[in-house]
Amino acid sequence: MAITALPPDTDGDIARVTEALAMITPRWNVRILLALSGPPVRYSELADKVSWLQNGQLHPKLKALCDAGLVERTEHTTRHVTYRHTERGVALLPVLPMIVTWAETHLETAEVPLPAIEQIEDSLTLLTRRHAAAILWVLKSRGEVSGRALARIIMRSSDWTNVYPPLRQLVADGLVDTEGTGQPYRLSAAGAGLGPVLGALSAWSAGQPLSQAAQHPVWGHAQAKAAPRPWVSSQPRPAPIALPQVRTGEPTPGWHNRDLFSHATSARPMGVVQAGGARR
Repeated sequence: MAITALPPDTDGDIARVTEALAMITPRWNVRILLALSGPPVRYSELADKVSWLQNGQLHPKLKALCDAGLVERTEHTTRHVTYRHTERGVALLPVLPMIVTWAETHLETAEVPLPAIEQIEDSLTLLTRRHAAAILWVLKSRGEVSGRALARIIMRSSDWTNVYPPLRQLVADGLVDTEGTGQPYRLSAAGAGLGPVLGALSAWSAGQPLSQAAQHPVWGHAQAKAAPRPWVSSQPRPAPIALPQVRTGEPTPGWHNRDLFSHATSARPMGVVQAGGARR
């Protein structure tokens, strides 16, 4: 008999969140989304904003974001094409400062203060580990789980020992704790702290307003509403910036890409910091 303690439809919930993470995690995708904040822009204008991308790199990434439903391409004439966020893309943007808040609380402190955009990229690297979402869901639902029981829940058709490589990685990343070999696994404080992020991603991927995250059957219980925090990664901290809102019939102010670039960046940003060790 299968072991399960997950709410109904959880498999679909995990799959949707995993897909949502896969949309934004690829290198430079979040930076491109931020560069599109504001009125529609032409390809050349967007290329100027992300000038570190080499020739030929921007177009396939834009196409992928359009295919994912986060960006829309409007062809006014054969020589006049513009890009902007879709409503789905705008609705996703408020999740980004949630990720920054989590990273500033739970990721190890870097030697040099990091811009918020790099905090997001580091965090997404951790969340898109293979089987990471499923493991976090099960541990949140059951508290403590042995490796064998965990494998029977998320790897029903696979050799149960295959659960250990992703588990060891999550332990190394600081999202999962264990007392040692043969002992059960549980969420660390950092893993449990992902509740607002994963709940919001679940709501967004199901087409619900982000306010529904508080009612999520796994991540929503006992999630106190966090006080607003600035989106920067070191002192001094400027005043918080208002979260972007989903577009309605009335125009809303654009979300400027400077909102998540809290420190000066080089002309060509550094690659994502490899996760591992303590947490980053």
